[in-house]
Amino acid sequence: MSNYLVINRTISPTNLVNGSHVWTSARLLIPGISKRPLLLGRGNQTMSTRSTLFNGLVEIGVEPICENLKYDCCEEDLTYIRNVAEKNHCDGIIAAGGGKVLDAGKLLANRMDIPSVTVPLSASTCAGWTALANIYSPTGAFIRDESLKRCPELIIFDHQLVRQAPKKTLASGIADALAKWYEASLSVGESDNGLVQQAVQMARVLRDQLFLNGKTALDNPNSNEWVIVAEGCALTAGLIGGIGGPRCRTAAAHAIHNGLTQLQSEHISLHGEKVGYGILIQLRLEEKITGNKLAGQARKQLYRFLEELNLPISLKDLGLKNNSLKGLKELCNFACKDGSDIHNLPFKITPELLLEEIIKAEKEISPKKIDSLQR
Repeated sequence: MSNYLVINRTISPTNLVNGSHVWTSARLLIPGISKRPLLLGRGNQTMSTRSTLFNGLVEIGVEPICENLKYDCCEEDLTYIRNVAEKNHCDGIIAAGGGKVLDAGKLLANRMDIPSVTVPLSASTCAGWTALANIYSPTGAFIRDESLKRCPELIIFDHQLVRQAPKKTLASGIADALAKWYEASLSVGESDNGLVQQAVQMARVLRDQLFLNGKTALDNPNSNEWVIVAEGCALTAGLIGGIGGPRCRTAAAHAIHNGLTQLQSEHISLHGEKVGYGILIQLRLEEKITGNKLAGQARKQLYRFLEELNLPISLKDLGLKNNSLKGLKELCNFACKDGSDIHNLPFKITPELLLEEIIKAEKEISPKKIDSLQR
C-alpha cells in the first residue's frame, strides 16, 4: 500500500459568485454573513468602486464601516484596523482590492474569528480564494505567510469590476498563475497522492490556457479569452493550491519573490512580476543541477511569453539594476533561509548557487549591466 502524505486541505470559499455584473445579486448573500462588516480597501484607484460597493450594501440594510490600509498587509495596519473593527462592533470583513488587501481582510477575520468576504478588484493573484495570507513590513518586505482556519465565506468575482483594473495587473496575475505548474510539478512531482497529482495536472492545463489565451486577453478585455484567463488567475489558481495542499503552492519562484522584496527598488513591481522572474531563475537552477535540457527549453519559451506580455525578465526590469553585490547576497540569503519554500524543490539550493544563476541570467540579458555591481 502506498504511503499517502496526510495533508490538511482548506480547499475553497463556501460560496463563489462569478460573472459579469454579478455584484448586484451577489451582495444579497452578505446580510446572511455579516450585518455590520468592515469594508476594507487601499488606495485612490479603487475608491470610486468601493463607494459603489458601500452604497450597494447600505441599500440592502447592511451597515458597513469603511477603512483603508495605510501600507500593505502588515502588522501595523492589522493592529490599527482591528481596533477600528472592534470599536465599531463589526461582525465580518469585506475586503475589496488587490492581493494584499484581500490577504489583510482574510487574516484580520481569521484572528477575530469572524467571517470574511472577498471582492477582487483585479486578477493579479488568487488571494481572494485561499486560506493563506502573506505578511509584509510597512516598506513592503516579505516577512512570512500565515495559514488561516478557513477560506472566505464568499468570493464575488465580478468581471466588470475586475476589468477596471490596470492592464498590467492581469499580466502579473498570469505570471503568478503560471508558477502553479512550474513550482508544483517539481515540489510534489513524485507524490503518490491522487489529489496532489490531479492538482498538478490542473496546473498544467491552466498553464496551457494561459499560453494560448494570455495575449488576446490582455489586448481585448471584452473577449471570452479574457474571462478564461482572469478566472484562471483569480479562481482556478486558488483551487489548485486548495486541492493540492501547501506543498502544491510554492517553491523557488515565490521564494525568490520574497527575497526580491527585501531590496530597495526604483519602482513598484507587482507580486506576479517578481514571481515570473523567479520562475525563470528556478528553471535555470533545475537545468544546472539536474541536467534537464527540457528546463532550458521551457525557460526560453517562458522568456518569450513574458516579453510578449511586457513582464519583467531581468533585475533591471524590476527596478533593481543599482543593487550592489551585497544586496543580491541579501536576496539570496533570504530566499534560501531555513523554512523557505525554495527547499520544496527536490534538489538542494544554496545562497551561493542562487547568486551564481542570478548573475549569469543578468549577463545573458544585459552583458554590461553586471559591471555596474559595486563589489
